[in-house]
Amino acid sequence: MPAIKAAPLLLGQHLVRLTEDGEIRCRIVEAESYGGAEDKGSHAYGGRRTNRTDVMFHTGGTAYVYLIYGMHHCFNIVTAEKNDPHAVLIRAVEPLTPRDAQLMAAYRGTAIRKPSDLSGGPGKLCRALRIDRSLNGLRLDQPGGPLRLESGDDPRSLPIVQAARINIPYAEEYAGLPWRFYIRDNPYVSAHDSKAEPFIWTENRP
Repeated sequence: MPAIKAAPLLLGQHLVRLTEDGEIRCRIVEAESYGGAEDKGSHAYGGRRTNRTDVMFHTGGTAYVYLIYGMHHCFNIVTAEKNDPHAVLIRAVEPLTPRDAQLMAAYRGTAIRKPSDLSGGPGKLCRALRIDRSLNGLRLDQPGGPLRLESGDDPRSLPIVQAARINIPYAEEYAGLPWRFYIRDNPYVSAHDSKAEPFIWTENRP
């Protein structure tokens, strides 16, 4: 499935991380789509296939984890068929229970003054869930796996908005496209855009 269709469908779904301290369960509340070889914001723009981007060319349902600035991991979900490099960057999650929030805060290892400090942003999310390159290439549909996706809320029941993606000026005419989707007013979202528009579900669009 193209990333632009997959991203809103991922909102409300549960992301489960198995750690040495037990499972952490959270809900996806913000996702950003990267639309394959034609998207100038994508690592795979122009069909670029390197050791880093190879996972993007795997079958949908695979984890793509990379490192930025030499210190922050980012977690993506590959969404399309093999050799069609679409991926959705998961930008924010919301813990499902106080225990989940407590474990995530312990892994973050810093003061949490507001919800978005915990898991609002790709790097914060990965630190809170202990996601790193060791999970790159992992299938996310394995029951009992160390990182997996499970059904959560019906995304059509959620107040979803769409806005421009964040920090990709190099994407030129693709930089301003409204390919970031999030749950309106959710406090865990990394950045609320005053120009965000309601996402409208249609028959031809997921």
